[in-house]
Amino acid sequence: MSSPEHKQKIWKMIKDIKVGMLVTLDHDTPRARPMHLVQDEYDGTLWFFTRRSAEKVFETESDHDVCLSFSDQEDGVYVSLSGKANLTDNRELIEKYWNPFIAAWFPEGKDDPDVALLEIKVEMGEHWKAKESKTFQLYEIAKANLKKDATPNLGENEKFGG
Repeated sequence: MSSPEHKQKIWKMIKDIKVGMLVTLDHDTPRARPMHLVQDEYDGTLWFFTRRSAEKVFETESDHDVCLSFSDQEDGVYVSLSGKANLTDNRELIEKYWNPFIAAWFPEGKDDPDVALLEIKVEMGEHWKAKESKTFQLYEIAKANLKKDATPNLGENEKFGG
């Protein structure tokens, strides 16, 4: 739900972070777990390997709405992406995204019938990017506290989709 340029901006923010926290609903309780990106580009869909028998699969079958969050505190990057999750066993995609890191988690190999991909079609999100050093951010916070009617300017924040 964003332009090709915006998708590239999102990809630039998350591609080196690699691991995002996937939030699903376990009945009525939100549950998060780390998931490792496997793709080399982003077109509005994110891909993750999973076991077909994993709890997250049952949770996403019950409620397809999910949220993914990525964070790099050192660079001041925070990204939250919400969308729909679907399971696929598309052999072409499994072959395309299979790599040694993933192989370590699936000792039976890519032909294991339990191996699948979780496809997340992103519908909306928000991202933050600090534009200055931590020292500058602390200065902005202190300045805002002193002025009482100001808020700190810590960098870029943008919502999209939805």
